[in-house]
Amino acid sequence: MRKRVGIGYQDFAKIREQDLFYVDKTAFIREWWEEADEVTLITRPRRFGKTLNMSMLEKFFSVDYAGREDLFQGLAVWENEKYRKLQGTYPVISLSFANVKEESYEKTVSRINQILTNLYSANHFLVSDGDLDDKEKRFFSSVDINMDETTATMAIHQLSLYLSRYYGKKVIILLDEYDTPMQEAYVHGYWGKLVSFTRSMFNSTFKTNPYLERAIMTGITRVSKESIFSDLNNLEVVTTTSKKYADYFGFTEEEVFAALDEYGLSEKKEEVKTWYDGFIFGERRDIYNPWSIINYLDNKRLGTYWANSSSNSLVGKLVREGSPAIKIAMESLLKGETFPTSFDEQIVFSQLDQEDTAVWSLFMASGYLKPEYAEFSLESGKMEYRLKLTNREVYFMFQHMIEGWFGKCREVRNAFLQALLSHDLENMNDYMNDISDELFSSFDTGKNPSGKTQPERFYHGFVLGLMVELRDRYYISSNKESGFGRYDIMLEPKDKNMDAFIIEFKVVHTRRGETLEEAVKAALEQIEQKKYEMVLRDRGISSERIWKYGFAFAGKANPQYPKCLQIQCLIGGGR
Repeated sequence: MRKRVGIGYQDFAKIREQDLFYVDKTAFIREWWEEADEVTLITRPRRFGKTLNMSMLEKFFSVDYAGREDLFQGLAVWENEKYRKLQGTYPVISLSFANVKEESYEKTVSRINQILTNLYSANHFLVSDGDLDDKEKRFFSSVDINMDETTATMAIHQLSLYLSRYYGKKVIILLDEYDTPMQEAYVHGYWGKLVSFTRSMFNSTFKTNPYLERAIMTGITRVSKESIFSDLNNLEVVTTTSKKYADYFGFTEEEVFAALDEYGLSEKKEEVKTWYDGFIFGERRDIYNPWSIINYLDNKRLGTYWANSSSNSLVGKLVREGSPAIKIAMESLLKGETFPTSFDEQIVFSQLDQEDTAVWSLFMASGYLKPEYAEFSLESGKMEYRLKLTNREVYFMFQHMIEGWFGKCREVRNAFLQALLSHDLENMNDYMNDISDELFSSFDTGKNPSGKTQPERFYHGFVLGLMVELRDRYYISSNKESGFGRYDIMLEPKDKNMDAFIIEFKVVHTRRGETLEEAVKAALEQIEQKKYEMVLRDRGISSERIWKYGFAFAGKANPQYPKCLQIQCLIGGGR
């Protein structure tokens, strides 16, 4: 009889007690224990079973679950007599930072203080039974939501001491989603403050803790050692490109297909593979995200379950406000292409708005991109990759994200596209001026209000919008070579009997006294001089079907958006 599918369960004991659908990952316990690494950091995308596996480890090792062999009977780890004897024999400190999502440093520390306070409350028996001296009892009672930062950073270290003394064994520490506060700190601008606090806590917990037996941390990203792991030379880092533990987070294809057979969905295997396969961990290229598979088994229909299961605000921010190179790469990715890049897998959050490679590293760690190719370069000293969107579900996530960026001006944007396709120059100008300020406020970082990159950020963001709206009728590209240069935007019709479009963007040089009309003329002359239409002609599109437009932009500081420009646009040209 097939088991019930439970959505959202992350507690191993509840899944086993209620006999819910479960893919056996308990062999991870044996493999991790025999590796004998003192501190292990495992990074995987969200919803890939990190929390469930940490719950599994807690229930297996913790003295609080001694005698609960019923939770593990019939599973892989229970086949070995050595591990049957190991169950329930260690003091375990288990905590999670998954819900530490605050807008300020002070609230973040307060939330962490509450988590630590709850740990101490759960072990309050130590005050009376743990042979604590007066100083230790004072420290124990000082752990509360209002404790100072020094007390907070030493709290796990001291609790390790008290527990190891009471049980006569060193402790196992499990920290789930260690990097969630750091991502929030980046988004809300207090990364620098949080680094010092986190470094002190991790040093006392994982490095200078003589009462530690083993520890595991999980998260999405591998935060740079220089940021928070300085001096933590006992750390074994297992990223998505590592060979270790490749099968234990996420479902393998064999596991997915077996589940489809069990639930009478054998004929859906290829459909499910197209949507949800594509994750690559180490040398395993057939990993599926569990959240989508479990939801599919429950609902019996395809959907963007994983992609929509939590906020993608950071991802959207990095693409929308990123450099032109990031937007160009996104254009290629949305066409199903790959692009080459090299980076260190360590995430330096302070570099996310400065270095494109840091963005791609974050996207790969988060599961939105997969490495079709990955190899260490002796020349650069970095890993070199060819990255691609992970699967169809991720493709639709980005598509919906881009559509959302144009939400406030969607009707005007669609009217502009209709005017463009019907060669209505007057309305093209009216509609573009209506939406240009909105798009500039959305597609610019505001770092350099007068910088030359602003129009580039705008038009590459504009291209992404065109791709989403016109993808069924046109091949849309930008910054590609044709003739004797690189055009800004080209719309090549899939039907050779339809019209094609070449668009060149120019920013008005107001300091030189240039006018909008002169900038439009320069854009159109560049299209002709560089012979951008050659690639279209080579593909069988006749000259009379190629329309050429120059877009000129002039701007000044916008009082409503001080970091952005107030834009006036003039469009000229035709066939």
